[in-house]
Amino acid sequence: MVMKTIIISSDHNGVEDKQQLKTYLKGEGYRVIDIGPYDTEVSVDYVDYAAQLSTIVGNKEADRGILICGTGVGMSIVANRFSGVRAVLAHNELTAVKSREHNNSNVLCLGSWLSSQLEMRDMSKMWLDEAWGEGRHVKRVEKIDNHSGIVLTNGVFDILHKGHIELLKFSKNQGDKLIVAIDSDERVKQLKGEHRPINNEEDRRKVLETNRYVDSVVTFNSSEELRKLYETLCPDVVVKGSEWTADELRKRDLIPNSIQVKVYPLVGNYSTTNTMEKIRNMGTCEKI
Repeated sequence: MVMKTIIISSDHNGVEDKQQLKTYLKGEGYRVIDIGPYDTEVSVDYVDYAAQLSTIVGNKEADRGILICGTGVGMSIVANRFSGVRAVLAHNELTAVKSREHNNSNVLCLGSWLSSQLEMRDMSKMWLDEAWGEGRHVKRVEKIDNHSGIVLTNGVFDILHKGHIELLKFSKNQGDKLIVAIDSDERVKQLKGEHRPINNEEDRRKVLETNRYVDSVVTFNSSEELRKLYETLCPDVVVKGSEWTADELRKRDLIPNSIQVKVYPLVGNYSTTNTMEKIRNMGTCEKI
């Protein structure tokens, strides 16, 4: 049997239980990597550790993950925000086993306040031993994996045109919530020149907020700030309007592997620059 790599983590409530479970699993022949915390006296945010573990599992850098907090609830909520993660909150052996057989779960969340160390050990062992049932369950799990929650797209969105609307519509269809990140006025000047944008960032924000496809609008001032948005907003999908491939965009923009990248191909001749040129050619405004 090939040795499975198990990532394990907790919050301060689960440190002692994590240590006991780690020792047991190593004795059973598993390669166990403990990413902390290690001190029961220091309060930590469960969100940080759940996110770190979920990123590792979502990127397939480990076979399974185990998270422990007071009830397991917080850990499971965070873990299931990450693409490629199917986390189960288990308080008994049946739940743990069925989550493997029916749902192909890859992260097990346990509660220190609700389960004894012996119960955690037994649930973990049965969960790790249980095979994925496949068969009729495959298409159901595929529906889970293909469904996305938060979608992020970005751009200047200066003079809104049909191309923008089609991009926003496509982006919204990729998930439940669409966040649009717009370039700040300062960044637009750097990218487009001193005479841009035509509409300042506050006006561009207000226009986008009235669009029925858009749930939220944020502003960024640099490529580094955009990358930080990937970390803080934790989108499931990033949509780019580009002629580049998804892999090329991921490398160019340093998009984490845990986030899906989808490309909306640029079609037609829609752009703010072209719109401005048409206006100039009509003689309705002076040269900008």
